[in-house]
Amino acid sequence: MPGLSFTLPHWLYWVGLIAFPAIAMVLARRPRPVERRYSTILAYMILVAGGIIGLHRFYLKSLVGLIFIPIFVFILWSNSSEQHARTLQTDIINQMRMAERIVAREEPRVSEAEAALDGLRAELAATEEGSFARRSAEKKVERAEATIETGRVKLTEARAAVTEIAPLQAAASEKRAFWSRSAAWAFYVLLALVAIDAVLLPGLVRRANDSIGDEPVVPVVIEPESRQPDPAYATNFIDRMSLFCGEFVSYWAVIAVFVYYYEVIARYVFDSPTNWAHESMYLMFGMQYLIAGAYAMLTEAHVRVDIFYANFSPRRKAITDLLTSVFFFIFAGTLMVTSFIFAMDAIAVPSGNGLISSWARGEIPTVEMLSRFDLAQFTSPAIRWGEISFNEWEVPLWPMKWVMVIGGLLLVLQGISKLGKDIRTVARGY
Repeated sequence: MPGLSFTLPHWLYWVGLIAFPAIAMVLARRPRPVERRYSTILAYMILVAGGIIGLHRFYLKSLVGLIFIPIFVFILWSNSSEQHARTLQTDIINQMRMAERIVAREEPRVSEAEAALDGLRAELAATEEGSFARRSAEKKVERAEATIETGRVKLTEARAAVTEIAPLQAAASEKRAFWSRSAAWAFYVLLALVAIDAVLLPGLVRRANDSIGDEPVVPVVIEPESRQPDPAYATNFIDRMSLFCGEFVSYWAVIAVFVYYYEVIARYVFDSPTNWAHESMYLMFGMQYLIAGAYAMLTEAHVRVDIFYANFSPRRKAITDLLTSVFFFIFAGTLMVTSFIFAMDAIAVPSGNGLISSWARGEIPTVEMLSRFDLAQFTSPAIRWGEISFNEWEVPLWPMKWVMVIGGLLLVLQGISKLGKDIRTVARGY
């Protein structure tokens, strides 16, 4: 089975996190078509993303897609069988190595003991009965005979194991190669089917659209939401900024679907698990959580125990929010300040670029930092620019740390906006 060795470049990771939501937001704002039509562009996207399991055929309501599924299942079965055979082969190889090591270790020991045995017996015969020298010589003869006897037993068992294991090793190797070839050929069949469908897809889309040409268009009835739409929450620039940031990072969840889909296919079809998919996604979701905090606060999506609060009038709610805002600003301010220190540390990590970090921690005053600051803080070859992750992907972590700062800042700004609204509500009484 062919393998995958693709590692996501760091620049592509960041470009994807910025470009994909921007494109998605533009596409989401397009006017929806009046009638239902199949899209060739969407069909090709599905072909690329899920063609090996026939998703493009199912999108076009073609039952030919059922052909792809048993072939794909056979690939998974073959890969599982190949992994089992590989494990068995590894165990057999280990047993063979152990037997060969026993032979390599015991043969010289037995030969050496056999060569020395006659001399030890002659030495024993030359000693006096009951003397200390005789007892010592007897022990040497006994040890040599025991070494020979034990070694011969081990050699017999090890040689028998080598003779017995050799055909098992060949059989396991042949079985592993068989399942690997089977998975590869099945995969090539799927690739051929996908290539054929790539040529036929425009015609398939046209036929699918022709098949629904005479069908009546059934309007989609959207039930009214229990909460007001998001734009209704925005009354100033800060609110609109929070809404924009929340919508922007919400599309990152779609990226996660594609990345984990790739990870599953790479792991179970190509037997090539990635070293970047999991880390890239949990870092992405961490940044999403921080950026979306202001949006959640604006739309009142945070979890809140409101047994008494829910029954308050708007003015009493505003008064309660004003009183509890002290705790909010303590939290948000602490988040922003500590995140700023973390971000500076991430940039200043490892070999001498600690001036900015020391200033961020308050260890040196601003005047001293500015007086000692020069381009060498950024251009010295002895400085590795920024903190990186500990796994093989080694993605820089300082952008994530700066996203923490941005998230804290957005939260503080949204808190200021909420504070202004509460003051206005208390003053007006509604």
